[in-house]
Amino acid sequence: MQRLRVRFHRLKELKYISHLDIMRMWQRAFRRADITLAYSEGFNPQPRISLAAPLAIGVTSQAEFMDAYLNRWVSPHNLTVAVNRQLPPGIEILQVSPVPLTQPSLQSLVRFAEYTVEVASRKGEQEVRQALDELLARDKLPWQHQRDTGPRHYDLRRLVDGLSLAGCAEGRCVINMRLRCDSSGSGRPEQVALALGFESPLSIHRTRLILKAG
Repeated sequence: MQRLRVRFHRLKELKYISHLDIMRMWQRAFRRADITLAYSEGFNPQPRISLAAPLAIGVTSQAEFMDAYLNRWVSPHNLTVAVNRQLPPGIEILQVSPVPLTQPSLQSLVRFAEYTVEVASRKGEQEVRQALDELLARDKLPWQHQRDTGPRHYDLRRLVDGLSLAGCAEGRCVINMRLRCDSSGSGRPEQVALALGFESPLSIHRTRLILKAG
């Protein structure tokens, strides 16, 4: 068995596709490329592919990771060429690297996610920078997020590792965010934008996933 780590981007053409449909798309692309995925064991075997941190609906990314387990050896170059031919516009494999079978699961290695978030704003740059500094200076930020199962209460500040302003122009500002993304919780850019006093972001783009070293 072979384990390969795939880095890919997912752009605006596919930003409203669900996680389940994305997984089906990958399975179909591997099958059409004649690359056989390994299957899990048990009563309901599933293809062994897993994403590091699935994107929310409406979010684009240039830094997605996926681990794929194959039944037979395939070179990273050949996999890249063959599978990219089967993918629709808006998604493309950028790099493939071999990974030891004994390495922990991909999801367990994710520590932080970085985003560029565009918001509508009537504030000047100095006022926006002050809002970022004030949030970062807080020890805690009690927050409530409504889910289908009811409200979820948590400390939003604990999920924010860094904020910076990329710039403002023509009533829009772009904010860089580094948010926690691990088993203890995942920061959501839209919630941070609300905490900063903005409405729902105009766009959210994930620029980087940071994995545990080693």
